[in-house]
Amino acid sequence: MPPRRPPKKASRAGGAVSRPTPVSTTPLGSAQPSTYTSEAENGRDGDETSTIPIHALTLSDTPQSPPRLPKYRKKKPFRFMELPSELRIEIYAYHFEGTGSVIDLDSDNYKRIHQKLAILRTCRAIYQEASHVFYSTRTFRIFPTQPGRFFKTKKPLLARLKTCQRLSLTSLELRLGPGWNKPPRGWVVNPALGLAECVNVRKLTVFVECDPSDNVFKGFRKADGFYESFCPSASCGPTLTLAQPRCPSSRERWTDHDGDDCADVETAIAL
Repeated sequence: MPPRRPPKKASRAGGAVSRPTPVSTTPLGSAQPSTYTSEAENGRDGDETSTIPIHALTLSDTPQSPPRLPKYRKKKPFRFMELPSELRIEIYAYHFEGTGSVIDLDSDNYKRIHQKLAILRTCRAIYQEASHVFYSTRTFRIFPTQPGRFFKTKKPLLARLKTCQRLSLTSLELRLGPGWNKPPRGWVVNPALGLAECVNVRKLTVFVECDPSDNVFKGFRKADGFYESFCPSASCGPTLTLAQPRCPSSRERWTDHDGDDCADVETAIAL
């Protein structure tokens, strides 16, 4: 029996012996047709989706056009001066609401009245119409009565107005009191007050807050008949003297808190 030969060793130079590649039984993707179109067939890459406008991303077949923005149209100014004068006067009266029925020198005038008077700066025609509505529909006090820096002023409200503004006044008020002290030195009727220019005044209201001639004030007042002599001296101007025969006076009898009759007070002088 011949001797067996030892098996040959594989040399390192020849390399390792490769094993046979197993054959897969699963068919390749190219062998079966796909129901989805590839990106190559669509003719665009996957990154192009982010560049599509948002209005083009729709499920409909027809492409939609981008929405059109409304064109800016400049608003035409309202032709206020073409309104009838009656309507303009009503609008002015509505604009000046909240300013008060009686105008006096007060620290709150800037908040209540100053902003309302800004309409007078629009044009000359509106100034003439609106200023007449404002000054003819309110009562202006001849002398200030509000406590503060204006109480002892040498230039009352009537003297601060212009001539055209005093011509529009139709109602004035003279308030006396409270108390029985001597009025301030600024309460003087002189040509600087401008009372002679108030030719369209139809109503003069005199309000006496307390009657110093009452017996309850005896011993505390300066002298008997002080206000009786002061009131005629305050109204001794030429305008009031000429207008006095044409103005019938209305006198009312007031009562105090106890119901006792007080002195007669001349409350209003009106045509």
